[in-house]
Amino acid sequence: MSNRHRNITSRVAAAVLAASALLGFSAEAFAQRTLKFAHVYEPGEAYHKWALWSADEIAKRTNGRYKVEVFPSGSLGKEQDIAQGLNLGATDIVYMGAAFAARAYAPIAIAEGPFIFRDQAHFDAFAKSDLFNEMAAGYDKASGNHAVAVGYFGARDVSANKPIIKPDDLKGLKIRLPEAPLYSMFAKSVGANATPVALGELYLALQQRVVDAQETPLPTVLSRKLYEVQSDFSLTDHIYNAVLTVVSGGLWNSLSDEDKKIFDEVLKAGAAGYAKDIRAEEQDAPTKLRVLGKQVHEVDRAAFREAAMKLHNQQGVPWTKEIYDRLQAIK
Repeated sequence: MSNRHRNITSRVAAAVLAASALLGFSAEAFAQRTLKFAHVYEPGEAYHKWALWSADEIAKRTNGRYKVEVFPSGSLGKEQDIAQGLNLGATDIVYMGAAFAARAYAPIAIAEGPFIFRDQAHFDAFAKSDLFNEMAAGYDKASGNHAVAVGYFGARDVSANKPIIKPDDLKGLKIRLPEAPLYSMFAKSVGANATPVALGELYLALQQRVVDAQETPLPTVLSRKLYEVQSDFSLTDHIYNAVLTVVSGGLWNSLSDEDKKIFDEVLKAGAAGYAKDIRAEEQDAPTKLRVLGKQVHEVDRAAFREAAMKLHNQQGVPWTKEIYDRLQAIK
């Protein structure tokens, strides 16, 4: 290359760098990294709304160095698939139920036990407790990933094509449960037949009578139109679900301290955002179901809880009696 050509090239490069500086960019800003945020919820649900918000906030606060693409509706796989994807590089951020986190760190499954929590206030106190923080740290160590935030998924209620008022009303029914072992404790406590079905396949399973009943939070019933294939909704509130926002270890360990703070703040705010929306939706859901011509029933919750508590510390549960007692002592 001639000296003339070298001089021209140098001047062009200098001009580009100068223009970048004037626009407030640095070389680092152009090194954008694309991340995959996966979950199994529908685009119309609060979880997706706040996942999109989190993606936008992360992009803004990192000056575009991170672009977060959100994949809803199980488009990257079922819940267990996207959870496993964290360790395979297939996903970077996921919403994960405590039952799935328990596959890496078993004690955290206690949050999914039927009637483990007295009421919603008890759940809220647990989510802010030292006990939960210890469990999240245990999950991090066991999985190699990082549980950034915990959010409220909702109280799980039962639906069927008949009223469910007392435990015996479920006896012998095939009830759909998530594909996580602990959920079978609820079915066992009431004499129902546990039938695991993925959430995305639930509507069809009810329509085709593969299962007789199901149990999900009422906002999920509405968003997935399960009321089209069920007539009666019973307010058992048997499980207060927690959803973890988990970042892959590969991503978390690659972040600077400044970026860790950004991801931590944004994802915690996102979890708080969808939790607030879910609580509002829960309050409105019974009225919406009645307007749709459905029956909504109060239940003998004390009888349900008494049946479940007999199984809380049976042989083989993934928590110790000490953990159970600490949780029950939380006010």
